[in-house]
Amino acid sequence: MGYLVRQTLVAALTANALRPSRSFRGGALSFLAGFLTVELAPQILAANSVDTAVHLLRRRRSWPGLALAAFSTAGLAREIALSRSSPQGLNTAVGTLGELEGLEPIAARDAERTLARRVNPLPRRDPRVRVVRDVRYSPAGRRGLLDLYLPTDPPASHAPVLLQVHGGGWTIGAKENQGVPLMQHMASLGWVCVAINYRLAPRAPFPAQIIDVKRAIAWIKEHVAEYGGDPDYVVVTGGSAGGHLASLAALTPNAPEFQPGFEDADTSVQAAAPIYGVYDFAGATGLRSAIAMRDRFLGPRVLLRSYDAEPELFEAGSPILRINDCAPDFFVVHGAADSLVDVGQARLFVEALKRRSRAHVVYAELPGAQHAFDLFNTTRTSHMVRALANYLTWHRRRHVAGPDSVPDEPLGTMAQ
Repeated sequence: MGYLVRQTLVAALTANALRPSRSFRGGALSFLAGFLTVELAPQILAANSVDTAVHLLRRRRSWPGLALAAFSTAGLAREIALSRSSPQGLNTAVGTLGELEGLEPIAARDAERTLARRVNPLPRRDPRVRVVRDVRYSPAGRRGLLDLYLPTDPPASHAPVLLQVHGGGWTIGAKENQGVPLMQHMASLGWVCVAINYRLAPRAPFPAQIIDVKRAIAWIKEHVAEYGGDPDYVVVTGGSAGGHLASLAALTPNAPEFQPGFEDADTSVQAAAPIYGVYDFAGATGLRSAIAMRDRFLGPRVLLRSYDAEPELFEAGSPILRINDCAPDFFVVHGAADSLVDVGQARLFVEALKRRSRAHVVYAELPGAQHAFDLFNTTRTSHMVRALANYLTWHRRRHVAGPDSVPDEPLGTMAQ
């Protein structure tokens, strides 16, 4: 019976990974149960195969358990195949940028992933990178601290800067726990990466979070040169709530309503790379999932206001409603199987960027990817990190080359 119980559990997790719920409450449960299954599918498949082999060696025959094991094996193998197919969409997206000489290939097989890294996909220390912890950028206690990820050989000056904003539904999360694979990789390439904490709701309701992101950008403009960074070239990234805040910050440079007490500070950025972000606070897209998130979570937990009472606050916090002709360039990444934040938000946001702005817009939609897939340094995460590194390197080169290198017509691409 123990084997049957274990196989029932694995089969249920596999089924959820293959067909996650799309309802508001069910989607959250699907995410909690599913993102571990999706991203750790190789490890789960290996453990489940060993369990089945031991069961057979003991000359036991739980036919229902074996049938469930066969289902799980097929389903987990499909998830692994989808993860390994990520380079196709990422290469299509990045390939539209033109010549990428000297940049890293995004290969279907990740030759750099050792057996130890495959077994344990948790981020680990990179000897090419040193971290400066807990630098204060605001007076908000521990929520006003940032970390810097720097090359071991620090840049003399004018290194490009990447600002990482953590996710966690605007209510939890910390700078040490997200975006680490990307920051380590970019720091190894000579970038200065900055990861921030920010005040959390409901203790500090929105817009406290975007105010803190703006304050961090202002700190970068003033102080990053002390660490070898270029204050005139800043890219902002983040996942989930961090993707929302990164996008909103990029689309509202120097907005006084988000800069109380430091209205004169420059908070512009040169590009944004949101990952599985939230782009619609107000339900403006008409997506049922966005309206449910607004009324059942954002209002009561993050803004502490109702949409009916103060719609303008929700609208001000919606990146999709803040797009304008002067929007910076965007590389948007989202998982096609995201059950927590509807992939439709990303698609509509990208379409609006291409329609309403002159920004260069790249969109990569990853098949089979759940929300928060990059918490682990898996094959899919490794592929995405290389794609973002290629894009950011290309974008930096274009920035250095000057405005004459920028096409007159807006460029956009969508890859799935």
